Amino acid sequence: MNQATFNESSGRLISLDAFRGITIAAMLLVNFPGNGRNVFEPLKHSRWNGITPTDLIAPFFLFIVGVAIAFAYSKRLDSGISPSKMYPKLIGRSLKIFAVGMFLNVLGLMPEFNFADLRYTGTLHRIAIVFLVCGFLFLNTRWKTQAIVGAVVLVVYWLAMTLIPTPGYGKVMLEPGINLAAWVDSKYMIGKMWQGTWDPEGILSTFPSIVSGITGMLAGTLLLKVKSQEYKVIYLFTIGFIATIAGVIWNWVFPLNENLWTSSFVLFTSGLASMTLAASIFLIDILQYKKSAQFGVIYGSNAITIYVLADVLALLFYGVEIAGSSLNDHFFNFFTSIGGGPKFVSMVYALIYVGINFIPAYILHKKKIFIKL
Repeated sequence: MNQATFNESSGRLISLDAFRGITIAAMLLVNFPGNGRNVFEPLKHSRWNGITPTDLIAPFFLFIVGVAIAFAYSKRLDSGISPSKMYPKLIGRSLKIFAVGMFLNVLGLMPEFNFADLRYTGTLHRIAIVFLVCGFLFLNTRWKTQAIVGAVVLVVYWLAMTLIPTPGYGKVMLEPGINLAAWVDSKYMIGKMWQGTWDPEGILSTFPSIVSGITGMLAGTLLLKVKSQEYKVIYLFTIGFIATIAGVIWNWVFPLNENLWTSSFVLFTSGLASMTLAASIFLIDILQYKKSAQFGVIYGSNAITIYVLADVLALLFYGVEIAGSSLNDHFFNFFTSIGGGPKFVSMVYALIYVGINFIPAYILHKKKIFIKL
């Protein structure tokens, strides 16, 4: 591996940190608007079938998780450490991420907490599961087996969702809340579901989301095996382009859908993620635009920590009422009253919130503190 790929002081992949950081910043941008009823369409999730820029954020992060697994565990395996010795840390970290996800869910119900309203799924929960499964898979199989497992999961999920009639309807359906995945969730998932009768992070859709992590592991393995920086970019971009086109074609029979995490969605988003990583390596590692990437690098160095902190700070910026309204409402009402466009004002508030969370990210990075949950 060329040394230019790494941060000399920490051994971290700079372009990957930048990619991760921009992804987290984008996640905060769409999660914390000034007013949830006034948001530009690209900053919203697609209502059902189809895709928006916002729909790329979660699969991009899972792809990055896979790349990070390949880098972290390849180094340890090459040093002769037995896979079984890495299981405790792998399981422990997964449990911690899941536990923090539960903490945020509990926090979101305050001050009137009720177990009946508690949700046991979410963004961090899915990251924890993908990290755990992909970690075990990487430690015990080679890349060809990982690719086969990923392909089989996508094909089986596609066939199940498009051939098995939705119970109670007698025919195959892929509508919101009326599909096989929603039926499984209604029967077997504990806790409250995000959409009442179904959950976008439900049981069946978690399987193809794991494949998003597998595609990242395959990309990470490729980066480790190919020595030339130029060829890394070429391979990542070419494979990513092929995967994206395959996702578009699959979309004709199994629509792109983030809520169902369809097989076409996995290929399409993983392809775009691969090409984005290729562009990051080209700009940061080859053309050496490292200063321009610092915002992403700083955010990416403690990505999950900042994601959690943003949720906690939201209690102050969105939950605490001052003079009868929350801070975001005061901001939104004032600037719209003097002529600001509602959607623009809402986006500006979100950008300010991203900037506020950049401050602790900068402090941690400056002090070379990298928190691993």
